[in-house]
Amino acid sequence: VQLQAPGGGLVQAGGSLRLSCAVSGRTFSQFVIGWIRQVPGKERDPVAAISWSGGDTYYADSVKGRFTVSRYKNTAYLQMNSLKPEDTAVYYCVYGRTTKGPTLALYDYDYWGQGTQVTVSS
Repeated sequence: VQLQAPGGGLVQAGGSLRLSCAVSGRTFSQFVIGWIRQVPGKERDPVAAISWSGGDTYYADSVKGRFTVSRYKNTAYLQMNSLKPEDTAVYYCVYGRTTKGPTLALYDYDYWGQGTQVTVSS
């Protein structure tokens, strides 16, 4: 499985960004795509996930109502609105071979994209 996740960038607080993640390779019929962010020196922070087959989604409380995860054809998207400085992190697109639906558990994910920097200025 390959995950291509360009995007990211610099935005002012209150602004929006959209991240994308192209999924290719040998995928299972049921899998989940998640977005995990990390700030240097801090733990990984799962923020959103989507079940590829059914489209069910799940969000961390910290982003609920501001972030939206979706998918279309072979690409997943993370729409980030009302961004805050505390959203600044490297964002990773991740793939998990799980049938239990969207999950924010790190151990459910097997493949990681290259990571993209999102910086929100105050």
